Amino acid sequence: MSTSPAYGARRSSLGRLNEIVGVLARHGLSDMVRRWGLADTLEKAGHRLHWDHAADLARVPPPVQVRLAMEELGPTFVKLGQILAGRADLFGPEWIAEFEKLHSHVPALPLELLRPQLREDLGGEPEEVFARFDTEPLAAASIAQVHRAQLKDGTEVIVKIRRPGVVEVIEADLRLLDHLAAMAEAELPALAPYRPRQLVRELSRSLHRELNLAAECRSAERLATNMKVLPFVVIPRVHWAHTRERVNVQDFVDGIAGHELARLTEQGLDRQLLARRGAQAVLKMIVEDGFFHADPHPGNVFYLPDNKLAFIDFGMVGRLSMRRREQLLHLLLGLVQRQPQTVVDVLLDWTGDGPAVPVDKLEGDIEVFVDQYYGMPLAELSLGQMLLDVTTILREHHLSLPADLALLIKAFITLEGLGRGLDPDFHMAEEALPMLRKVVRARYQPKVLAKRALTSARRLLEVTEQLPHDLSRLLRNARHGRLNIGIEIQSLRRVGDQLDRAANRVSLSLIIAALIIGSSIVMTVGGGPTLMGLPAFGLLGFVGACVGALWLGRAIWRSNRHKDDEL
Repeated sequence: MSTSPAYGARRSSLGRLNEIVGVLARHGLSDMVRRWGLADTLEKAGHRLHWDHAADLARVPPPVQVRLAMEELGPTFVKLGQILAGRADLFGPEWIAEFEKLHSHVPALPLELLRPQLREDLGGEPEEVFARFDTEPLAAASIAQVHRAQLKDGTEVIVKIRRPGVVEVIEADLRLLDHLAAMAEAELPALAPYRPRQLVRELSRSLHRELNLAAECRSAERLATNMKVLPFVVIPRVHWAHTRERVNVQDFVDGIAGHELARLTEQGLDRQLLARRGAQAVLKMIVEDGFFHADPHPGNVFYLPDNKLAFIDFGMVGRLSMRRREQLLHLLLGLVQRQPQTVVDVLLDWTGDGPAVPVDKLEGDIEVFVDQYYGMPLAELSLGQMLLDVTTILREHHLSLPADLALLIKAFITLEGLGRGLDPDFHMAEEALPMLRKVVRARYQPKVLAKRALTSARRLLEVTEQLPHDLSRLLRNARHGRLNIGIEIQSLRRVGDQLDRAANRVSLSLIIAALIIGSSIVMTVGGGPTLMGLPAFGLLGFVGACVGALWLGRAIWRSNRHKDDEL
């Protein structure tokens, strides 16, 4: 008997749901499982749930419980935690600290399990394709693992291989998370400010990009092109002849990892210079290019001879539109130059699609926040901490940032931390202000203004050219009665529902009255079948009228009681 793909997907999702519930219960999160209705779902499907270990971690703080559960649940949930680590606008410091600890380090798979897939992607055995291929992995994570190799021309490279079967697990997880997010938004209004479905969509986009190892290489090449003007920044070269969706090959970076700071002095590297160069690279990626490395933790940054820096692992990148970059410029300048009104204006633009908030209260909190830095030397400002404090204010007002900006702020704070690790006297604000002013000046140069005006004029002409056609179509639809104006007002909808119910009751009342009158007439006419000595049709008519009257009376009574409860 064949099984449909949809049925197979449902069975797979149900099995994964059972596994997720078991992990959550083991980590002391049974109450959350029951509150979301997951236990009921599985029990209805015939799955037995064992809560024996549900209290094992009862005394562990909730953020730790959640982090441990995410690590055990695998790549989808680890990635979700990493995304949440950048949402200081949604979570408090204790949650962010735990989310930042999430790493997807897992035992490596034996090469023999990877070999069939690798052979298919490379077109031959890895030992034949490469001059040397190390069977022991250099690093392993839940989505892919990395092996070191050497090309035929002697170039040292790394081979990143996607784990077999990981796509199916992630797709099942994303389906479940989307379902749970929809349930959370419908059943738990307190979670609405967290925008669960938006978070799941952001997670889905991030994971699908990371699963495509060829897309990661395209991001690397784009960053390499942007960084050509900074010769001290190294991006590993991609070897496209061996790169596919499930495998990529890049140059091996032999340097000092970002967390091995003690070795920098031993190797004679200038830590202060490295900090400044890192800041220049970051500001260029974010402010000038709008395309940046979104996961720059110490394991993804290396320090090389001649005080160069190398970035690796481009599975997670961020993008900023021109409009976003202009807003970011004004925000950073507002913070650095202590201009609270500028900061408020940008934040209101960013959170404009969120719930309505008392603007005066938000403005007051921002003004107090910015005013505390008045008169403070620029060298003492921590730009990363200021951004973190701004997101805390947003969280207190139940506002959340757009996903691209949350990713940016996380990257910015992480990179400033790297700079401080290199040089305790490093100040991002001092490095940022000259570049911010330079970029702002560049945007208002006559040539740039003229180009922007020309673009706006071209768009205006296009709209003007299209206007007669649009007006003609509008008038034609109006003449033929096809002009629809949709106005949706919730109170009017309720009024319409009440009118429908009233009309139904009036109709039922008329039917009851007609039954009574008709039955009365039938009772006076002789002949025909009888029931208990009375004309059968007349008696049935009276019975039907009584039933209808009872139903109508009950409906009116319930409606009145519901109104009393509301009052």
